[in-house]
Amino acid sequence: MSVFDKVIAARLARGIVTRPIEYEKSGAELKDLVAAKFSRSFFIREVDTGSCGACESEIISATNPLYDLQRFGISFVASPRHADAMLVTGPVSKNMVLALKKTYDAMPEPKLVISAGDCALNGGVFKSSYYIAGGVNAILPVTLHIPGCPPTPLTLVKALLSLIKRRC
Repeated sequence: MSVFDKVIAARLARGIVTRPIEYEKSGAELKDLVAAKFSRSFFIREVDTGSCGACESEIISATNPLYDLQRFGISFVASPRHADAMLVTGPVSKNMVLALKKTYDAMPEPKLVISAGDCALNGGVFKSSYYIAGGVNAILPVTLHIPGCPPTPLTLVKALLSLIKRRC
């Protein structure tokens, strides 16, 4: 048992919420697939097109020390030129349409687009707003949609696992 496992066990004894065992199993499978198919990390460029910030909070929590998505070979990058996939959150506001298209155009082939959250699917609670162009699929071809409002780190890992199994 590692020091980290002892800390997790101590937190469980006190009733503090920790990552589920299912996350570890899915993450280990994801790590093996990423290593086999990419022989490096799977790089993601995240784009917020007008969200409330909840999806970004869950994405950030997936990279914190508790979940540590990077240990499974998933890394977020600043440039779309280095990205294997684009992760889009939020409804696409009209002022983000051009930026979203330019980010997509800057990506190398194959261009994988992942929409995350209910707003990215169809505009969510914002869909009737005058300033929403729609969901991501109205602007770009979406490869995978991750449901939820917001999607949890476990949901993100399972979705990335299914994407890499299917497409890469």
